[in-house]
Amino acid sequence: MDSPNGFFQKIIHLESRSFSLQIQKFENGYFISVTEGANKIGSMVVSLATGPTPITTTVIPSRTESLFLKLVAERISTKMRGITLVSSFIQKELEPNSAKALMSEIMEMIDND
Repeated sequence: MDSPNGFFQKIIHLESRSFSLQIQKFENGYFISVTEGANKIGSMVVSLATGPTPITTTVIPSRTESLFLKLVAERISTKMRGITLVSSFIQKELEPNSAKALMSEIMEMIDND
């Protein structure tokens, strides 16, 4: 899962679906990719937190997962006081429990860094 260059990868199995989590750490932020199936760049949100409230922008809109993307980006950028870019390519809408489990896995990977 872990490597000396700040790249982390993990496969998560939820409700008969498989998701690949890839996290690249930089000095001033993170790039996070959540994919289901083939590794593809999908919907994208970027968040910058230097003050009390993060500034979040949608780069590539999502049909279904915009709240999930925004929450992940804002939570991580606020925690590290930097930039977080989150991309997701998900084949069908996430169930609330799956979204919560993915968020927990991502936060655990970042916390253990």
